[in-house]
Amino acid sequence: MTSISIHPTVDSGYRATDASFSGGTLVCNCASNPVKVGIKGDIAHNHACGCTKYWKPEGAVFSVVAVAPTENVEVLENSDKLAVVDPSALIQRHACKECGVHMYGPVERDHPFKGLSFVHPERFEGKGWAAPGFAAFVSSIIESGYDPANMDAVRARLKEQGLEPYDCLNPALMDYIATWTAKNKGVLAV
Repeated sequence: MTSISIHPTVDSGYRATDASFSGGTLVCNCASNPVKVGIKGDIAHNHACGCTKYWKPEGAVFSVVAVAPTENVEVLENSDKLAVVDPSALIQRHACKECGVHMYGPVERDHPFKGLSFVHPERFEGKGWAAPGFAAFVSSIIESGYDPANMDAVRARLKEQGLEPYDCLNPALMDYIATWTAKNKGVLAV
C-alpha cells in the first residue's frame, strides 16, 4: 500500500500531537519575505481533503486542512503578498501571490462554519499541532485527474494511516451542519 502517496504529512505518519500546543506561525513557501500568519490556540478538525480548491504541496493528492477561529488568525508579515483566490467561494482562501501557498481562508457568509478560518497546518514553523483525524471528499481527487480505478487502493491507504475516508465531511461535522440548517429553518429549537 505504501506506494500510494496521500500527502507528505500523512505519508510520514505524523502523530506528534502535543496537548499543550497553543498555536504558532504559518509560513508560505517564499525563500525571502515570506507571508507569516499567526494562529492563537490549537487547530480543530484537521483532515486530509480531496477537494480540488485547496492548496496542495507538489506531488500531493490530498491537502491537509484544519480550522481555527478567525478571531485567532492574524497576518503577521507581508500581507501585501496575499490575494483571495476566488472571491465568489464560501471559503475566502488568501494565497501568497508569489509562491501560491494558501495561508488562511475565513468563512464570512452566513454558514455553519462562519467565524472559522481554514488553514494548512503543515505550514506551521513548529510541530505539535493536532494530527489529521479523517479524510474528507475522497472521491473529489478524481476531479483533479486521479484514476478512478485506483480509488479502492486510496481508501485502503487512508485507512492504513488511521484516516477514515468519507465522501463528505466526517459524521460529527455533517451533524453540526444539519443541526445549524434545521435551527435556521425553525425546524429545531434554537
